[in-house]
Amino acid sequence: MKNKLVVSLTALAAGLAFAASAGAWNEGGGEQIGALILPTNLEDGQEVYKICAECHLPQAWGTKEGTFPQLAGQHREVLIKQLVDIRSGNRDNSIMYHFSKPETIGDEQALADVVAYISTLPMNPDNGKGEWTKGTSEFSQGKKLYEDNCVKCHGTYGEGKAKDFYPRIQGQHYKYMLRQFKWIRDDKRRNANPDMVEQIKGFSDKDMQMIVNYVSRIR
Repeated sequence: MKNKLVVSLTALAAGLAFAASAGAWNEGGGEQIGALILPTNLEDGQEVYKICAECHLPQAWGTKEGTFPQLAGQHREVLIKQLVDIRSGNRDNSIMYHFSKPETIGDEQALADVVAYISTLPMNPDNGKGEWTKGTSEFSQGKKLYEDNCVKCHGTYGEGKAKDFYPRIQGQHYKYMLRQFKWIRDDKRRNANPDMVEQIKGFSDKDMQMIVNYVSRIR
């Protein structure tokens, strides 16, 4: 049984390594792969999360004004990738860099545990939303833009794809998403998927506002 487990984990690690090498945007490497295949302990993860709660709040709901994103309900694969990217210098975030360093949050096992815990938390049912409600022309235009440009990766309901490291954007705060969307469009987020950069490079500011408004209201 032990040998079978070793073989399975080795195969999984090889598959993840191939996925990481297949796209330059996903260069997490050994630490990312290690954290993904380690067994997890939710109690230990809850203890580690106390460090994160200072900004992301105890429920991992973040803040509606967009400084801190909602983490609750996010795919563990996505959370691990972003944490590894930040602490390895592949994503710029001066505040998070301090909290994500091994001497602050811990090693690969701590990463595995804390994201496993976060991914079990229920999402905030009252996230920060854009100004345009269903029935407005801006809402309808945002819906059309989303369906034409985003569904392939992020899904009909913004649920994302864990195995491909595409985040769940459903229920995320409007102002946080808008800021990230703009940075990705303007090629200012270094760990952005180049396919997304290409897909949205022609979007106007109003296009961005409408599409993110729609996403913030998906249920």
